[in-house]
Amino acid sequence: MPIRPLLIAPLAALLSLGGCGLVPQHEASPQPVSQQAFANRMDRLETELTARCDANLQALATHREEQLGLRADVREVGYLLRNVRGELESIRDESRHEPASRDCPVADERLDNKTLVGRSEWIGLPQVGTYLEARIDSGAQTSSLSATEITPFERDGEDWVRFKLGLNDEDTVVESMRDQWIEAPVERRVKIVQANGEASRPVIRQLVTLGPLRESVEFTLNDRTHLDYPVLLGRRFLMDITIVDVARRHIYARPEYASSSATEADDTTETPDAAPSP
Repeated sequence: MPIRPLLIAPLAALLSLGGCGLVPQHEASPQPVSQQAFANRMDRLETELTARCDANLQALATHREEQLGLRADVREVGYLLRNVRGELESIRDESRHEPASRDCPVADERLDNKTLVGRSEWIGLPQVGTYLEARIDSGAQTSSLSATEITPFERDGEDWVRFKLGLNDEDTVVESMRDQWIEAPVERRVKIVQANGEASRPVIRQLVTLGPLRESVEFTLNDRTHLDYPVLLGRRFLMDITIVDVARRHIYARPEYASSSATEADDTTETPDAAPSP
């Protein structure tokens, strides 16, 4: 049967389109990367990796500081709890021995049990083996000991500190202890706000003798060589056991130690009244 002429044109068009669809399409070849472009890209990657590493290191350092702060706070809370527990025990003991009746107010009776001290006194540090002159300051909460070359270290899993007494040439001290290293466990750390930011200072505990008093005292370690006294005794030491007479100084004799020289000047007597030193 002959093909009608009217069907030839559409059939030819379909074959033409079908043939075009069977021809494989070739993708364009990627352009080669120049050495300079490759180097620039590697530099960008290196910069990004360095920035990420620096950010991670900064985050780790911040986390470490937060851990140290939390650890100091926990120790501070523990210290306060121990003090509260001790005060409760003292109250129980007092109530247990309290007489049935009182002729005088409680405050008047407690005055007889307090020790009179002047505005500055000689103290002894038996664990260190020396005496030092201390300023009595009821305005300061924590006592302070002048120290230099403060070096923290770890012993048996606990925080310790190594230091030397921070002294001036005019400070009176057992000479053999002037440049000796002293080691003590760190009780806690305190944050001090300064003009250039916050600073963390270690707190140690030392036995202190002052006249008839013999007490374990917490000292903040910091350099006091620019001040008049290498030791400051604050409220935590003074509270409940002393009365301060700011018109007097050196009420009690200076303690002596076996290593102290017998030829040292005797400053053990009470000195004449003078204007208070800063």
